[in-house]
Amino acid sequence: MKAWIAYWSILRKDMRTYYLKPPNVSWGIIFPLAWTLMFFIKSGSAVDVRSLLPGVMALSILFGTTSMLAVTVTFEKKGRSFDRLLLAPIPLGLLMLAKTSGAVFFGVLNAFVPVVMAAFVADLGGVAWWQVFAAVALIALSSTFLGLFIAVSVSEVFEAQTFSNFFRFPMVFLCGLFFPIEKLPVVLRPLSYVLPLTYGADLLHGGVNRAATMPALLSLPVLAGFCVVLFGVSLWNLRRTWIG
Repeated sequence: MKAWIAYWSILRKDMRTYYLKPPNVSWGIIFPLAWTLMFFIKSGSAVDVRSLLPGVMALSILFGTTSMLAVTVTFEKKGRSFDRLLLAPIPLGLLMLAKTSGAVFFGVLNAFVPVVMAAFVADLGGVAWWQVFAAVALIALSSTFLGLFIAVSVSEVFEAQTFSNFFRFPMVFLCGLFFPIEKLPVVLRPLSYVLPLTYGADLLHGGVNRAATMPALLSLPVLAGFCVVLFGVSLWNLRRTWIG
């Protein structure tokens, strides 16, 4: 019971201190809108909102979770407040779940901002919402745990942001967000399938447009497996580099 009280206390503190600040809330709205406008300007014509929606949702989650987690974890480690958290009566795994739950919530919230926008300009009838919700939750988890892995691998916030881009920007082009993987050079296609966002984006394409290239019963467990592996590797790295 004490462990769960500590969990909720840490989560509430992070939500109040980091995630619910007005700049972060407004950024969660502006970022998806900026991506949508970018494609509108590039095309010079009317945008097929439903075809862009899965990619914009996935990017909103990816950039939102990794950016916020890089700040919260790395900043607290540098300020030594994270060291005090390690003294809390809570297992390390549950402690890190508490530190990442706010980013997961923020990522899920970001994902549905473009959905609300799209509802005003496009017909969203026929969307498989159960698949969309499952995809959003798993993308948020995998992206958050990727951000955790990055955060515990560096010591400075600017290093975390730079390291994040090493993963994030290749995903924009390799994960089938806006361009089919089949159109990539043959040599790059295998790389796409070792990135978790590929499976999340495919689930979103299937849920929104019935345009998945892989069965949901394959993508769901693979994406869940990435979540488990990324979290486990992050804990291992945390014990090795920060705790010793």
